[in-house]
Amino acid sequence: MSLSPKRIPADLLPIMDALTRIGRDVAGIIARGALGDSLSVEVGENSDGDGQKALDVMADELFEAALRETAVKYYASEEQEVVLDLGEGKYALAIDPLDGSSNIDVNVSIGTIFSIFEAKDGAEESFLRPAHEQVAGGYIVFGPQTGMAVTFGDGVLIYAMDPASGEFLLVEEDKQIVPSSKEFAINASNRRHWVKGARSYIEECEAGETGSKGKNMNMRWVGSLVAEAHRILTRGGVFLYPADERKGYENGRLRMTYECAPIAFLIEQAGGEAHDGVTRILDKTAPELHARTPLVFGSVEEVRSVKAHYEA
Repeated sequence: MSLSPKRIPADLLPIMDALTRIGRDVAGIIARGALGDSLSVEVGENSDGDGQKALDVMADELFEAALRETAVKYYASEEQEVVLDLGEGKYALAIDPLDGSSNIDVNVSIGTIFSIFEAKDGAEESFLRPAHEQVAGGYIVFGPQTGMAVTFGDGVLIYAMDPASGEFLLVEEDKQIVPSSKEFAINASNRRHWVKGARSYIEECEAGETGSKGKNMNMRWVGSLVAEAHRILTRGGVFLYPADERKGYENGRLRMTYECAPIAFLIEQAGGEAHDGVTRILDKTAPELHARTPLVFGSVEEVRSVKAHYEA
């Protein structure tokens, strides 16, 4: 057993054990860095045309193999074009096996994002449904410490991996995001392309204590969704990946099924909020497996402030 079982539903425990077991193995591969194989070499493209790193493919293969021994029937990966039928089982699991892989070489936190639904009769139908129907969602973060944040719809659990034993131990129950913060995260290099609501919110943040916020704000941007989510879960803040005017960015760049739905589930269970600028993420249904959506999430006060700018 790689996982402390407290507060994990019994029928999901084998799935969570498989995820953390492979998470432990991936953490070990990452920790070897330049002493191991070249993990950041581009080895191809996924179905959306994004470059795949060697570690993207390796992690995907490891998770798929481990989950074949569990109650997962349908496996949908950001790295694969179609849903895989793993055999018998009652669950459908969507996964981004290695989020933030462009940061492998620079030793920045990266991670694995996962979402679990009860399986339906059809493969894609098991995932193309309202995001609030998830039964579990979370991430494993690979950084200075390896850990996991997960929800089963009854609060957020935080685990830390003991490097001596490789076991994920529960270290915090019912994690809550502070409602107010002085940090925002956005890729400011895209400012000229942003939609009006995103631009006006950031301008308000930049005005600091001289503007309507009446407080100075700090900008953060890592380029790894797991790292951004972990920071916000830990100390608050707001993250924005808006739609913009560039071709292919009309709906942002983050995938609804593999990234936005599980992060939104986790954030709301921690007392935060998540929307696309207008609509709550958990009320949305992905129109296709690899569909994208704009994403805003984090501390309640800031997320609502962003929405007010969109609606103005």
